[in-house]
Amino acid sequence: MRAAGLAALEAAFGAAYSNAEAVRRNHAASEGLFPADMPDAVVALSTTADVARAMSICAQHRLPVIPYGAGSSVEGQLVAVTGGVSFDLSGMDRILEVQPADMDVTVEAGVTRKALNQHLRDVGVFFPVDPGADASLGGMAATSATGTTTVRYGGMRENVLGLTVVLPSGEVIRTGGRARKSSAGYDLTRLLIGSEGTLGIITELTLRVHPIPEQMLAAVCAFATLQGAVTAVMEALQCGVDVARIELLDELQMRAVNSQAGTNYPETATLFLEFHGTTAGVADHAATMAAIASRHGGGGFERAEQPEDRTRLWDARHRAYFAALALCPGKVGMVTDVCVPISALADNLLAARRDIDAAGLTGPILGHVGDGNFHAILLVDPTDAQEAARAKSVAAQIVERALASGGTCTGEHGIGLGKKAFLRAEVGHGAVEMMRAIKTAIDPRGLMNPGKVFD
Repeated sequence: MRAAGLAALEAAFGAAYSNAEAVRRNHAASEGLFPADMPDAVVALSTTADVARAMSICAQHRLPVIPYGAGSSVEGQLVAVTGGVSFDLSGMDRILEVQPADMDVTVEAGVTRKALNQHLRDVGVFFPVDPGADASLGGMAATSATGTTTVRYGGMRENVLGLTVVLPSGEVIRTGGRARKSSAGYDLTRLLIGSEGTLGIITELTLRVHPIPEQMLAAVCAFATLQGAVTAVMEALQCGVDVARIELLDELQMRAVNSQAGTNYPETATLFLEFHGTTAGVADHAATMAAIASRHGGGGFERAEQPEDRTRLWDARHRAYFAALALCPGKVGMVTDVCVPISALADNLLAARRDIDAAGLTGPILGHVGDGNFHAILLVDPTDAQEAARAKSVAAQIVERALASGGTCTGEHGIGLGKKAFLRAEVGHGAVEMMRAIKTAIDPRGLMNPGKVFD
């Protein structure tokens, strides 16, 4: 049956179909220590109708389907654990409608966040969700992405108004709409956001956009201690300081950034911040933040107002992952992704630092600390079983401590293959079984991204 299904796809899509090993391997690539199980084939699709037609063929022949956007997921979401077909949506890159009066846009799933903001630049609005990577917007919705601006603007859940989705049967549905609120039945949009391709394939999105602020001011501030930096964040949030971004890089991460980017920042715990608003408001909030930072060992509140200066400053933050990998060439990055209540952030961060050091691992820490989300990038030799075991143990300790603090095992990267056991620990058996019942009702044959979220 599988061979017949692959033949039918090839006949239907011609040159858009590929079973070349290099193409298949590229569509199974994942960061970390996940297996590199490849799909049997890749189909490049360019319209919702194409996706529906391909899905119908796969449903008829019981072929598993793994949606693919920009390939930036880090929890093994793209691994084809049972083979099947990778649906490459990167060619679905059209911006379909811009409605500046209503502050919304409709785009295809393969549009990336940078491409969208480039298109919107002259309209006076922007899309705020910034996970760091130039991810596809469909993939960002599928993993419920957040990022550097979540502290002010929210993540994908808060910024997606509606979706066009192809179901496992090949049927096309639309959820939500352009209205700012609705009480019409079940909230299917929010159900599909974060479903990681296990319930359907997102092909179009209607997104909330925001006015470009009158003033943007970026700043970087180094601290004597990690504790001081986190305490400053907590106090700033409790005092109502209005920040659009507030990111933390620890000493090791700053060393990595300096080495890779050729910068000369102090190699100590550092906050990267950005303020949006009126000229007077931004100046007031930045001054308050500088005073708070000073009380907790922060110095040299370096500011950047011009767009090119802000871009250069944030480039250091966006380089962080690849800078971390460059600390140990040949090793892979196992990325943790916990989110905790702000009051528990300092204890969790400092304990994670102790765990990493005690295990003899190299692991910078960084995160979107304004909303309690932080990452450790554990660098591991994939051929060293003992080092891999130590890294997995430390990652588990970080998650278990976060859960004990009232937090979550994933603030933005999703469950994928890597967090399935922790999902059950976090939400409980009954909630997982409810998720499984929903999955079974929508995808009774288990064709959609099998093996992800739960078995």
